[in-house]
Amino acid sequence: MIRKLRTQRDDQQWMLDLALNMRGRVQNFERDDVEVPAGKRARNYRMLPKVWREAGEKHEKFAKRAHALGANETACYHYDHAIEAYRMAQHPIYFDNHPVKKYLYKKLSEMVDRRMEVASYPIERVEVPFDDGKTISCLFHLLPDRRKAPVVIYVPGMDQTKEVFPKAFHNIALSRGFHVIAIDGPGQGNSNIQKIRSVGDNYERAGAAVISYLMKRKEVDKKKIAIYGISMGSYWALRLSSYDHRAAAVVSSVACFNPNNTIFTQSSPRFKQMFMYMSGYEDEEKFDREVASGMTVRGYLDKVKCPTLLVTGEFDPLCPLEDAVEAFGDLKVPKEMWVIENQYHPLWGLPNFGGMDCHDYVLDWLKALFTGKRVLKKSGRISYVKENGDGPWGDCAWTPPIKKGQAYF
Repeated sequence: MIRKLRTQRDDQQWMLDLALNMRGRVQNFERDDVEVPAGKRARNYRMLPKVWREAGEKHEKFAKRAHALGANETACYHYDHAIEAYRMAQHPIYFDNHPVKKYLYKKLSEMVDRRMEVASYPIERVEVPFDDGKTISCLFHLLPDRRKAPVVIYVPGMDQTKEVFPKAFHNIALSRGFHVIAIDGPGQGNSNIQKIRSVGDNYERAGAAVISYLMKRKEVDKKKIAIYGISMGSYWALRLSSYDHRAAAVVSSVACFNPNNTIFTQSSPRFKQMFMYMSGYEDEEKFDREVASGMTVRGYLDKVKCPTLLVTGEFDPLCPLEDAVEAFGDLKVPKEMWVIENQYHPLWGLPNFGGMDCHDYVLDWLKALFTGKRVLKKSGRISYVKENGDGPWGDCAWTPPIKKGQAYF
């Protein structure tokens, strides 16, 4: 009996295996850095859980030895890496009840708990009530003195979970004066374990529930709540901001503003494989009709009420620049957009940012906005952040050379 493929493009799996074998890249093939642990090689996708598990076990040993000796800083570093490795190990297993996935997720959770014991600031597990007795699982990274301060709601991407940002060994939010709450929205991390699926307005409702929770925390400045979404989180962040108007700012970065245009058709088949799992669908035609067809920010952006920053790579295949420019034009609030010259989807370690990640500059932007040092106009500013320039703060205002309906290239 010939096995029936789950999606029409599953017959391209050999190409994904070839790219992984030859390039060490799982997806986003424009980048040159590898997506496997240092010193490891995966020759096909089935090897990914194993090589990442082995990396997790290595860092777990280092972390536990340092922890036992009271070397908390070193332990925290290794727990960060163990968390990321176990997270990456369980992620490509698209079955909730798979015993290997359950084991790896348990190890991930154990590393999170152990890291809390050695981190230099408080980290709390938070379970926000959601539908039918379920919860939206969050990690709340608090400033060391727990003072009343702005908070960033981190909305992870399709291939991320709440554990991915910030890192406890080097939490870039602390020195900038932010608490951070990272969430497992519907379809992500613990929500998958609970079968909270990414369908309909589930993500918007989950995000609104998290905002309601933050409104009750004494450590939170209720007038300075920011939403920061990465990759598919850039889409969810905008939809959440159109649904709930209590946030003071939204940043939508590593663009996926209109994901159904390219992510499920022209880009790697892995994206659709993953999102069908996240939404709980096995039938591709039904998924296309009931889920993918409604995944757009068009018709929602005029409902966003707070200052907004969009950040996109100039040649991001998951959001062609003409789509990003159109989304920017649809916003009716004080706004800004950064177009990162010659960059693609992940925006980490870029020459455009002097070797830093977009995270660093985004948090600087939020700090400047909340302290009144950054004033936006409704007409908006688009910055073309050059590879060899001086970042988004420089003299880089730009008018895209395209009209509505035109392709950038």
